[in-house]
Amino acid sequence: MPPSPPEIQKKEELRSFLFLTAVMVPVLSVIVVAGYGFVVWMSQLLMGPPH
Repeated sequence: MPPSPPEIQKKEELRSFLFLTAVMVPVLSVIVVAGYGFVVWMSQLLMGPPH
């Protein structure tokens, strides 16, 4: 007997939630921090160190 549509939807939602929390949030966090570090590095390279 195939699972009913609400059961399938519940599994899809759980899978999506786990993917977002376990994969996308850490990846986006690393990208944001690396991007900020790059901007600070480039600004110091062009304008000199802070006084």
